Amino acid sequence: MKGWKLAYQANCWGPLGGNAVGVTSISELTYRTFADMAVAFRDIAAAGYRGVEVFDGNLLDYSARDFRTLLDDTGLSLVAAYSGGNFIYDEILPEEMDRIRRAADRTAELGAPHLVVGGGAKRFDGIREGDYGRLSAALEQVAGIAAERGLKGHYHPHLTTIGESPEQVRKIFSETSIHFCPDTAHLAAGGGDPAAMIREHRDRISYVHLKGWQKEPFAFTPLDQGDLDSAPIIAALRDTKFDGWVAVELDAWDDPRAGAELSMAYLEKSFEPA
Repeated sequence: MKGWKLAYQANCWGPLGGNAVGVTSISELTYRTFADMAVAFRDIAAAGYRGVEVFDGNLLDYSARDFRTLLDDTGLSLVAAYSGGNFIYDEILPEEMDRIRRAADRTAELGAPHLVVGGGAKRFDGIREGDYGRLSAALEQVAGIAAERGLKGHYHPHLTTIGESPEQVRKIFSETSIHFCPDTAHLAAGGGDPAAMIREHRDRISYVHLKGWQKEPFAFTPLDQGDLDSAPIIAALRDTKFDGWVAVELDAWDDPRAGAELSMAYLEKSFEPA
């Protein structure tokens, strides 16, 4: 895996959700995994990964000092924090940006290179005129917040948002300068060809999420399972000379450490000499 640095998202070690107080306080509506990060970090390091990505809620649960201790105890590097927002509602946008600033501050304080956001709300009655403009303007703010702190800001297209299909993704990136963090499973589930989209947007990609996907019943999987062939994706990253951090992700798995090990074994096999 020469040239690539492998990280793992710590979201698999417990149920996924958000801060309940966020129902009434938008600025507190962080993502989180309801799990012990010390256990997750130990398992991630034991599976052979060098870095970790966390949700903003889990990151902000700790002081910088205590979080640094978690990293030092396992030899991991913090690679990215992940946050999100609706991004299309003008009245709450300052609240969302306040939260993202706090996450960016802590991410930069800990020396991580990347800040990732997902979102772009899908309204109950469909996409309205101006929604993409509002999303793109918000993503420019995110990119600026990241850059001010020495971070690279990324948009992560995600199911259930207005950034699902290849056409929607193309539209968003035509209107904003933010980096593109492709999540291979979300792109495929949204009707795209992840390898082709990596080639198309190669100049915008400096951080990647690799994830397996099963169509029926819908589930995310380790890289060696499911219906999404990761081999063409890895070939596209090689062909485009990608040389940054790759974060493997798996939202839920009965044995989180085993899931991390399965994906690592797949990647090690993929990079064996022919």
